[in-house]
Amino acid sequence: MTTYGVPDVFRIGPGRLTAGLDSSPRLDYDTHRRVHGRMPRLPIDDLIALAELGDLRGRGGAGFPFARKLRAVIDSAGRRGAPITVVVNATEGEPAAHKDKVLLTRAPHLILDGADLVARALSAVEIVVGVAHGGPGERSLLNAIHERGMTDTVRVVRMPDRFISGEGGALVRGINGERPIPPGRKVRSSDSGVGGMPTMLSNAETYAQLALMAMLGVDMYSSVGLASEPGTVLLSVTGSARRPAVVETPTGVRLREVLDLCDATVGQGVLLGGYHGKWMSPEAVERAEVSRAGFEALGGALGAGIVVPLGWESCPLGESARVARYMAGQSAGQCGPCYMGLPDLAQAFGALAEGNGHIEAVQRAAATMKGRGACGHPDGTARFLLSAIDVFAEDVMTHAAYGTCGLPVKGVLPLPAEASARASEAQLILDWSRCEGHGLCSYVVPELIRLDQHGYPVVSTASVPPNLEGEARRAIEMCPALALRLNAAPTESRR
Repeated sequence: MTTYGVPDVFRIGPGRLTAGLDSSPRLDYDTHRRVHGRMPRLPIDDLIALAELGDLRGRGGAGFPFARKLRAVIDSAGRRGAPITVVVNATEGEPAAHKDKVLLTRAPHLILDGADLVARALSAVEIVVGVAHGGPGERSLLNAIHERGMTDTVRVVRMPDRFISGEGGALVRGINGERPIPPGRKVRSSDSGVGGMPTMLSNAETYAQLALMAMLGVDMYSSVGLASEPGTVLLSVTGSARRPAVVETPTGVRLREVLDLCDATVGQGVLLGGYHGKWMSPEAVERAEVSRAGFEALGGALGAGIVVPLGWESCPLGESARVARYMAGQSAGQCGPCYMGLPDLAQAFGALAEGNGHIEAVQRAAATMKGRGACGHPDGTARFLLSAIDVFAEDVMTHAAYGTCGLPVKGVLPLPAEASARASEAQLILDWSRCEGHGLCSYVVPELIRLDQHGYPVVSTASVPPNLEGEARRAIEMCPALALRLNAAPTESRR
């Protein structure tokens, strides 16, 4: 971390998104225009054609075609006769992600160029940028807005710095003044977003890529990278890397080349796509090329461009178990698969790492949640842990036989300094010496308590979310045996 508290920037090939950053720590508006030129204005039909010809897809993880989003917003606004808002998702809640922070901090005008291009084409009433980190990135963005004279048309909203804050629905709720958690049901922002109106929402890098495409033209933009996935991508490389960095690289480059640039040891595997992504084996890493299709062909996922090599010095199961506990703590607490299921999954995987668990228990916990969550958090976490079982199969057997692989858990996988995001909330505790198995509590607050096969309560080990604290207290008051109580949730420091 050498410039404004964000990672270094490395390149393979010519700089596109990172152009000018080798000679300037931050591109102010005048420098930005000297490096990139002036942004053309495009009517909406030309903008859609540009995004289609350049195959622009979302860079926040889902990879959804940008042109289809534009069409959906236009159709919704046309049906309703409603105004449109443009939203830039720069929250980047993934602990291992840094690319959007780099853009916000060092090249904010590329993001604003793309958002302004879309807003003008759609005749949008406002641009809203969601951030979650404060600090240099937010200050740089606010300065950029002032430099451009856009204070009347661009609004910056700070979200809580949590994993789920980056989910699109959570961002929209936060902008609307609601609790910033996923909405619990599928709501397209193109139909009902900011203020209930049609909203064009995409990731910060996506808008920056659109700006480049408009300024360069499709042919020049597509002159690097694969024909099937043109242009460059930004990768956040951390983990065992001795030179952690955000790397801009054309698609089609070997993943090994990116890792070598960052002086990263692959070791036992590489995590791709973050904590909703997948582990990739060392053998697959040697064959992988940087692209959505290239990673998927080998069982990986490009996602939001997160690359975390593990190296040789830390226990892979222990590292994954740390993340499992963190992800359980990031639950929005609004559905059983997330609130009850993720702690169960983390506990089952933790037991596996300690040598007294079973693969089948992890698989059962994952299967119980599959497709039933109010958002993608349960399925994404399960995908990450199931891939750990596959890639680290030999390690699983070693732990089962000896209780350990002999390696410490060094915290190679990045987590926030204080990963207990619910430290200020309460935890529901069951006193087994008092419980008589009435089961009444599970009817009062089924989101927190379920009954086992013998009719006795099983209480979630996660903290009680604010929206369920009233029901939890009612369950305590109604328990005939006085077996329930609320305790302050313990905090746990993470590396």
